[in-house]
Amino acid sequence: MTESTFCLQAPGDSFTRRSTFDSVLAGCIPVFFSPHTAYTQYKWFLPEEVKTYSVYIDEKSPASRKIEDELLKISGEKVKAMREKLVDLIPSLTYAHPNATDVGFGDAVDVALASLANHVTKMMN
Repeated sequence: MTESTFCLQAPGDSFTRRSTFDSVLAGCIPVFFSPHTAYTQYKWFLPEEVKTYSVYIDEKSPASRKIEDELLKISGEKVKAMREKLVDLIPSLTYAHPNATDVGFGDAVDVALASLANHVTKMMN
């Protein structure tokens, strides 16, 4: 995975897939075939602009039969930008050590708490 450019996130028995996070943490661009695998579930943790960090190929489209051809259409410059975005995402998808103080970034817990607080505030207004 650490030497791969793209990591296929094929639909499985559930939409939640550990390999989605494993691939992001390894700097491997996730390729999704269902929007529910990441886009609709992890709105707090993943950017709205999904094309900045991932590839989506609709599993029902003819393109899903020619995955390699679709991925080869992506320029090297775009791949580099997507990988840089993945690196930026890593801190918000990991957990800082409980004894760490002022690590300089918000980890997954910080993101979840801030998002929950925003959600509650919106619900109360």
